[in-house]
Amino acid sequence: MKKKLMAAGLAAAVLGASLTGCQSKPAETTAAEATAAEITKAETEASSEAETTKAETEAAEKPYEGTTLNVMLAYGGAEAAFDAFTEKTGIKVEYVEISTGKALAQLQAENGNTTADIWFGGGVDSYISATDLGYLEQYVSPEAEAINPAYSDADGYWTGLALVPAGFLVNNDVLAEKNLEAPKTWEDLADPKYKGEIIMASPAISGTQYAILNGTIQAYGEEKGWEVWKGINENVDFYAQGGGEPGPKCAAGEFGIAVLAMTGGTFAMEAEYPVTAVYPEDMIPWTPAPIAIFKNSQNKDAAKVFVDYFLSKEGQEALREADARIMARGDVAIPEAIGTVDTEKLIDQDVLLFGSQREALLEKWAAMVGEKDAK
Repeated sequence: MKKKLMAAGLAAAVLGASLTGCQSKPAETTAAEATAAEITKAETEASSEAETTKAETEAAEKPYEGTTLNVMLAYGGAEAAFDAFTEKTGIKVEYVEISTGKALAQLQAENGNTTADIWFGGGVDSYISATDLGYLEQYVSPEAEAINPAYSDADGYWTGLALVPAGFLVNNDVLAEKNLEAPKTWEDLADPKYKGEIIMASPAISGTQYAILNGTIQAYGEEKGWEVWKGINENVDFYAQGGGEPGPKCAAGEFGIAVLAMTGGTFAMEAEYPVTAVYPEDMIPWTPAPIAIFKNSQNKDAAKVFVDYFLSKEGQEALREADARIMARGDVAIPEAIGTVDTEKLIDQDVLLFGSQREALLEKWAAMVGEKDAK
């Protein structure tokens, strides 16, 4: 009887323990769920904080994201580098292609008022004139330290992006058909045998052509310089109204010789047309292709970011890839695509005279060429 009672007691104890264990499970499950919920909440908050931090970082890195800059562009091919700038900064770029001479004329007609924020490329003479007229904003980029001072305005109104040398593009078929040799020097262009075979832009419109005119006159001296240009003028039927016209016209066989800027685009035509790009053997005219901010820009801070980028090594390399040129920074290599440039033959010139002599030089030019340069 005692054994049965002990057995019954043991069974009861076991059953009680079992019931107690079963009753404790909901409590344990609730605690686990609460812990999981807390972990999930913490992870969500951490993720949210990380996203906020990332957004804040991106905002700090791209403070002008969504801003649109308007650019007056006189630098063939440069637009291909604008996407890299937009990706890096979030700043959009819209542009209109216009030669610097035309741009300056428009600025003067509007007393410097323009919807553009940036002036990009072209001939330095117009930038110098615009500086004197008060149309440009003074800004010395921290990247300008890497630019040769000879390529920039001393007070920071414009800074050189690249050097643009000038030379000839000859159509081999046209010259061969007429039994003519390609010119080797500037004086060669004055030879009467080339009459009607030369196409070049008006120096009143094209900054590069103005640099050619001014630079060669500085090199030759006033008297001989104008004598050479008088002879060249005799061989020109009319002057193109933009620096981008002579190359294609020569490539198409309309002319045997084009006088133009020697860029990657110039040399690229050799692969598509029967043409050869030639650096003159006597002297190579050149101009800095500058960048500047317009004084009445409504986006000056974003414009400064744009200037800084294209004067940086990264921006200069992007620009060189877009159109091969001699970049203004000394730490950016000269591209093979523009041929072998004998830098010793670059004219030793005073770039500031491009601005101060512009009006007088163009008046003398107009008197010499007459209606050939009708604008």
